[in-house]
Amino acid sequence: MGKRVLIVDDAAFMRMILKDIVTKNGYEVAGEAANGLEAIERYKELKPDVTTMDITMPEMNGIDAIKKIKEADSEAKVIVCSAMGQQAMVIDAIQAGAKDFIVKPFQHSRVIEALNKVTG
Repeated sequence: MGKRVLIVDDAAFMRMILKDIVTKNGYEVAGEAANGLEAIERYKELKPDVTTMDITMPEMNGIDAIKKIKEADSEAKVIVCSAMGQQAMVIDAIQAGAKDFIVKPFQHSRVIEALNKVTG
């Protein structure tokens, strides 16, 4: 049984790319969310082993969602996904409790390295 991943991104094609990477590498997709509010609900409902969290999303951004998830579960493991040039936001996300970050466009090896590191 692979580790369960919750994939959070407002772009469906980004979720598709991540789903493809994680499932090909022995992880299981527990669920998906398209914004921060949905991410919190899905996290509480699914209790995934790890969550990949986009930063820039409608309704609630990834940084606020990380804070809320960490309030609900201090053990939550979150990997933040950022676009190039979002270094300041990545720092905010790490301070909010993210364990690692991956940059878009995703490199398969880096995604898996981050997942293995965080879930190891």
